[in-house]
Order: sequence, then structure tokens, then C-alpha cells
Amino acid sequence: MTRASPRLSAQAARRIALAAQGFADPPVHGRVTRRHIARVVDRVQVVQIDSVNVLSRSHYLPFFSRLGAYPHDLVDERRDRRATTRRARAAVSGGDLVEYWAHEASLVPVDTWPWLTFRMRAARWQETRAALESRNPGLLGAVVDAVRTHGPLTSREIEAVLPSAPRARRDHWGWNWSAVKESLEHLFSVGAVSSAGRTAQFERRYAATEEVVRGPVASGGPWGSAAPTDEECGLALMRIAARAHGIGTEVCLRDYFRLPPALAREGLAELVRTGEVEPVSIDGWDRPAYLHTQARRPRKVSGAALLSPFDSLIWQRERTERLFGFRYRLEIYVPASRRVHGYYVLPFLLDGELVARVDLKADRAGGVLRALAVAYEPGAPRHTAERLGEQLSEMADWLGLQRVALP
Repeated sequence: MTRASPRLSAQAARRIALAAQGFADPPVHGRVTRRHIARVVDRVQVVQIDSVNVLSRSHYLPFFSRLGAYPHDLVDERRDRRATTRRARAAVSGGDLVEYWAHEASLVPVDTWPWLTFRMRAARWQETRAALESRNPGLLGAVVDAVRTHGPLTSREIEAVLPSAPRARRDHWGWNWSAVKESLEHLFSVGAVSSAGRTAQFERRYAATEEVVRGPVASGGPWGSAAPTDEECGLALMRIAARAHGIGTEVCLRDYFRLPPALAREGLAELVRTGEVEPVSIDGWDRPAYLHTQARRPRKVSGAALLSPFDSLIWQRERTERLFGFRYRLEIYVPASRRVHGYYVLPFLLDGELVARVDLKADRAGGVLRALAVAYEPGAPRHTAERLGEQLSEMADWLGLQRVALP
């Protein structure tokens, strides 16, 4: 006779998910330190990057949400590598976060990078390589040599090193990437070059992979004998996702690293077999869920936080709706006349519930954090506006702005 899966209330599932993402950790008293930043990285494992800067670069916000105001350079120093000279060859030092396609473009711990090699081996990259070689024979090799000899460099700096390379097109509506930039992005995707961080203008600084991600996988290349198999990658990434979620459906877990369904399903089955996760039922959920057996189960979650639109807590929109009864959609790419809540809308988390949302813009010239619109959820506590105001004031200080302007 098959044993019935344990059953959890929706409220218990919500608290487990919040604890797994670091929202049940004790508040920081005093100055935020490197240890606190490391705690967040250990919890979430993946921090999404996005170029939109209407408020702040998105990768800074998850740390603010969990820690409060902190020096931005505590994150920068974990991401950015410095160029040094060793035996007349470029090398890099510093940083233990590396950029790659994890959820979307993301920062992940260096130890996680090898588990993403399944993506670097994707068949479509062979077609891309053939097309690039056909258009500009020998350029890929020249770009790799330039990065290894002179890196870390931005795309524009590498173009200066390779003056004969074709320039960017000006007759196309899209990115207008040059042949060098196209080559770099392909090489980045297949793991032949990596990122040593970003400039203030958000340009990648490309460096040799073996100088950023040290160890046998990097030195052997993504297709080297030391690289893990696709199945090993799927298992490792589902293990990380299960821990970072605490609880979730198969779809929730595989979305964390955007895994192919078959690879995710195989990894999840192994986690169930070894007892690392346990199938459970959640009141009101129409799909089976999986509980990490070491997940914290707090009785309550207190505190307030403004969440980035790209926060890993709310990546999977169906999961957000199931956990919080909160329907959230990113409206950046929606025409202004059709937006419901605004351009850059941050959900407001208060004592374990999503109770409001606010459209924010940093007016840096005027020194003002502008709340362009605020919407409260039905049943939001009476003190929601007061607590939201406190969070906005703290965010303004953190961003170096003098005041908050409310609608």
C-alpha cells in the first residue's frame, strides 16, 4: 500500500519558501559586512543581472531586500576581477562570483559554474559557430587570443586591439553588434571566455575562462574529460534549486536554472530516491510539491522588504501566485498606455505576505526617490503604508538620494 504524501498548509509552505530565500534570517544590527553578503549568496545561489537602471542595477537589490542598506562595493568585489601581469600574460584575481546564463544572465558562485557546462554544449552553438566562421573566417580565434593576451577587456577595447575586424552595423534596428561583439557573446555562451565583471556602463569585461574559473573543468574546456555530464549537471542544479526553494513543484525547481524538463525530472527523481527531497501535498495547490528535508520550518516570518522585479523569490510567477495569492507581471515591455501598475514595480513584503506594490524611479539629478504609483493588496494591514514609507526612506539613503516623493 502506497503511503500518502505529508500535507502542509499554504501558510506553512509560504514560510518555508521565505526562510529558504533568507527572509527569516535574523536582522542585521550594525554595519553589513562581507559575511552577510556571503550568507545571501549561500541562500539564493543565483542573482539575476539586468541592464535596466531606472532604480538600481537589479543584482544589487536582492542584497538590500535581505540585509538593508549596505555598501555596493561589497557585491562588486565578489563579482569583479582585477587584471594582473604574470609571465607576460594577462591574469585576473579577486571575486568569487562569476557571470553566466543560469536563470537569465546571472551571477553564480564559481563552484556552480561547472554545473552549467550542459548549456555550453548545446547543439545550437555549433550552428552559430559555423555561421560566424563563414562570415568572418579566423575572427573567433583572433578574439580568443586577444582576450587571453590583453584581457580583461570590454568589447570596444578588444575592437581596438583588432582594428581590422568589421565594425558594428548601423543599418539594423536591433543591437547593432559588431562582429567582435557577436564573437565574444558566442565564446561566452560556450565557455571559451568568461566575464571578469562589468564596467560602470554595464559592459562585460571579457577574460580567459581559465583565469576566472580555475580548476580542471575550466582548464579542460567545456568539452574536456573533466566536465560533468548533462545528467550530473541536472542533478546538481536541481539539488541547489531544491535547497534555495525549500519547497516547490517540479516546474518551480527546474525554472531556477531554466533546465530542460527531461533533465530536471531525472535529477528530481534521484533527489527523491536519496531522500534529499520529499513529495508533499499543499492545501490549494493543484500539483504535487517537493520539500527539501533540511528546510527550515519557521512558525512566523517578520520584517519588511522591497523586492526587485528580478528577485529569485518571485521568478516563477505561478509559484508567486500560489504562495502569496499575488498576481505579478513585469510591465517594462508593455506599452505605457496598457500598464496596470507601472514600469518598474517592486512588490512589498511585510511579515510574510506580499501586501503592496510600488512603481519606483531614482531621480538622481534631483536627488529624489520617486514613488510614481502605489497599490495596496486587499486585506493589507493598516500599518502597511507606514512600514512601506520606512523602507522607501531606507532605500533612498542607500541610493544616495535626499528624499522620497510619494504620489
